[in-house]
Amino acid sequence: MTPAVTPIAEATDLSIALADGTPLLTRAGLTLTPGRIHAVTGPSGTGKTTLLRALVGDLPPGARVTSGSITVQGHDLLALPPARLRELRRHHLAYLGQDPGSALNPRMRVDRLILETAPDRHRDTLEQLLTQVRLPTRTGLEHRRPAGLSGGQQRRVALARALARRPAVLLLDEPTAGLDTDLRDDIADLLRQLADQHGLAIALASHDPEFVRRCADDVLTLDHPSAVAVPPARTVPRRAPATAPTTTAPTTTAATTTGLSARGISARVGTGAEARTVLRDIHLDLAPGTCTAITGPSGCGKTTLIRVLAGLHPADGGTLSLDGTRLPGANHARTRDQRRQIQLVPQNPLGALNPAHTVGSTLARPLRLHLGLPAAQCAGRVTQLLESVNLPPDFATRYPHQLSGGQRQRVSIARALAAAPRVLLCDEVTSALDPDTAVAITQLLHDLRERHHLALAFISHDLPLATAHADTVLELGTTATAPGRAARLTC
Repeated sequence: MTPAVTPIAEATDLSIALADGTPLLTRAGLTLTPGRIHAVTGPSGTGKTTLLRALVGDLPPGARVTSGSITVQGHDLLALPPARLRELRRHHLAYLGQDPGSALNPRMRVDRLILETAPDRHRDTLEQLLTQVRLPTRTGLEHRRPAGLSGGQQRRVALARALARRPAVLLLDEPTAGLDTDLRDDIADLLRQLADQHGLAIALASHDPEFVRRCADDVLTLDHPSAVAVPPARTVPRRAPATAPTTTAPTTTAATTTGLSARGISARVGTGAEARTVLRDIHLDLAPGTCTAITGPSGCGKTTLIRVLAGLHPADGGTLSLDGTRLPGANHARTRDQRRQIQLVPQNPLGALNPAHTVGSTLARPLRLHLGLPAAQCAGRVTQLLESVNLPPDFATRYPHQLSGGQRQRVSIARALAAAPRVLLCDEVTSALDPDTAVAITQLLHDLRERHHLALAFISHDLPLATAHADTVLELGTTATAPGRAARLTC
């Protein structure tokens, strides 16, 4: 008979709620044992992130445990004094949130970021950790700062930094969000190796069923902890494409007379000796009422491209125009009306929404700034914005930490819509959402595009989703291996 394995961490009958009684997690149980991977799944808003954060004693602001217990390495986590809790986190627990890249010190290079937490700080240790997380060695990547990395690279550097501490428990919130399928499978294989060969106890929250199937030993599926009703997204039938998708190379035709047009865009990330080219000679037209999906492997410049369009990243070459008029590259050089017309919805809404402001305050700001709406009229317009993204009006009084990932994403979209834009740029807005919520958000964007005649561009690693909802798919290549390549699939 196989001897029983002693749990290293355990949450038993755990319920967590906000101060006003709003439940975040209801009677959840999770037992972590060495050498096993435990996946936590369920729809957006069911408390997956709350459960993982509870296991490191880091509850959302204003939240409290209303019932149940949390034990880590034999210690009652809820009764530990702060100093002992910090020591436990430092030496035995590692937690990576949905946007781990935002926690990387922007002034530090990759090598220092990773080795800072390692007991052994030799060069061999760095190369071993980089190899573990499928990042290249001796290519100069270790000398870059976070700004010179793609989102997927930042995520893997943060994972290497966590592994450098040799923790006993590794907690990961949506570890494959924003990664292409090849990298997703690499991360799954890496986690499987860490559990099998190093005996780590791993818990991860994920909406990706294929990723869970590939690496998890056990699956906990959470249900909604409350009966808060969110109206379903209204489905708008999409017209069938006239022909099957075909691949053509980008052309150098004249800019369209309406909408946003980019010609010959080239751009680098990083500064000085760390700078590298990620975009070369890219052409793109975003006409009113059309939808363009931007796809490609991690690090190919997808986010850089839409940040160039939004005026948030400098281009090294090329031109932008709006309705046939030359558009300055830098956001601060554009007129207020030009800034209003082009709005960006970032990948991580929690990092973009001010945690000190309510949803209502967040949505009211662009109404006053861009539209000059009097304060007395803002409340009614905020209600309309919330309803337009299928959120109840009373969400105006909530703070970002009181929302699920899908709800925060809807608020982020509503904030962009508040400026009454003509061009909406979306960066992986469905990557950290469960399949049903991702479909609802995609349908919502399609509905908004048709209702407001928006030019919509969205980044996605999900090619079936892109081809199903977009009129045009721009597929970027990796400049390191295929300089200047960019393919267009026209639907």
